Amino acid sequence: MTKESTEQLNSVSFACDVLNALDNLGGAGVTELAKKLDCSKSTAHRQLTTLYNKEYLVKDGDQYRIGFKCLDMAAHVRDQIDNYDVIREEIDNLAVETGETAQFATEEHGRVVYLYKARGENGVQTSSNVGTREFFHCTSLGKVMMANMSEDQIDEIIERHGLPAKTVNTVTDRESLREAFEQIRERGYAIDDEENVQGLRCVAAPVFQGKDILGAVSVSGPSRRMEGERFDEEIPKNVTRSANVIELNSKFA
Repeated sequence: MTKESTEQLNSVSFACDVLNALDNLGGAGVTELAKKLDCSKSTAHRQLTTLYNKEYLVKDGDQYRIGFKCLDMAAHVRDQIDNYDVIREEIDNLAVETGETAQFATEEHGRVVYLYKARGENGVQTSSNVGTREFFHCTSLGKVMMANMSEDQIDEIIERHGLPAKTVNTVTDRESLREAFEQIRERGYAIDDEENVQGLRCVAAPVFQGKDILGAVSVSGPSRRMEGERFDEEIPKNVTRSANVIELNSKFA
């Protein structure tokens, strides 16, 4: 472990836990938050009051929720992505072309992080939103990025986050994953066959920046529509073409 990973301020760590809990709960009062974090009401109240006074939270009656200050910070993070406009335009086009839900994601702290999402005419609402973090091994976005990483990077991700089962189809052992990675590299895309959410299939292609993996593009849809030739050929062509467009346009953006 690095020095940075072992040294932390407990007060700051707990403040982050409060923000994460409020995000997951969609807002909460003192009692609900204390129960969620397994702490005393007085501790929860002090943290909520501090974050409220610093304007990271807003209060409606006795309910606290995350405020727009966090949105402002997120906008600054987004603006650091040099080719964000290129990504947004191509993902919008992909959603229109397929009629499904299209997404772009990258890696941060060993997790898949969704940066942009667009829904086509028939696109279904998925659990992922901009900023959502997900495991690598159970998503097509994660697997296609992981397949193009070094063995050391792969081992570090697995050691840090494990290989938990999200559905009965989730691959949870390293050897099966490595076999899948060989196939992914050979065909140039990855699939999620109801491995993250039951009833949802997804296809993803990698986006490179030089020799480095920048992120990945995906299309998700209900398994009843994502099948046969459409799932095996049409959607893979769509996502690989979009990934290539982002790569090419990013060079000249």
